Parts: sequence; structure tokens; C-alpha cells
Amino acid sequence: MKKIIKTSKAPAPIGPYNQAILSGNMLYTSGQIAINPVTNELEVENLEDETRLVMENLKAILTEAGMTFENVIKTSIFISDMNNFSRINAVYGEYFDSETAPARETVEVANLPKFVNIEISAIAVQ
Repeated sequence: MKKIIKTSKAPAPIGPYNQAILSGNMLYTSGQIAINPVTNELEVENLEDETRLVMENLKAILTEAGMTFENVIKTSIFISDMNNFSRINAVYGEYFDSETAPARETVEVANLPKFVNIEISAIAVQ
């Protein structure tokens, strides 16, 4: 059985999907981009701030599901330019303890929704 996870503290879906699905003890988040949940506007002027907003959106979804970044077992990071990897990685690293960080992949893609620079999804377990 699945439970839909919704929070007003992360951007509302812009298509036929949900912010996250809890199935048993597993949480699957949709990819998050730098949409400010209060203004519903993109914030992409600064890559570090963009990455931080993506992570804060993920944090809000995890919190709604009763979890934290400690529960995350896998992330998928999609970026528009691999040359930005170190800058994104520095901000990403602020949210995880390096000893218990999740598995992940980072992939450069041609385009992302709304032509943002980064999108991140996560899988977490209770």
C-alpha cells in the first residue's frame, strides 16, 4: 500500500506526480528543483543557492514523512553541466555526514525541467 506525501513547505507538483510516495518503510521522492515553495518562483541566479533550495525542498518532504537526511539511502543528481559538480557537491555535502552519506549517482543531462541547473531525488528508509 502506498501513502502520498504532501507538504506546502516544498513546491507543489507541476504535473501528474506527487512530491513523494511512502510504500511500507520506503520513501521515494520526486526530483526537486529550485522552486521556492512560498513564491512558486524559480531561484537559479546563484548555483550554490539553487542547490541549497533543492536540498531544503527535499528536507521538507523528508520531514513531512517523519524522516531526515539520515534516513536517505540513495540520491540521484542530475546536472546541466558537469563542470559545476564541485560547487554542487560542496553544498550537497552540508546535508550529509560523510561517514553515513547515501549511495548516489550524478549524471550530466542535456536539459532539466524549466531549464534549471540541478535536480535531485532521494530514496529513504525508516
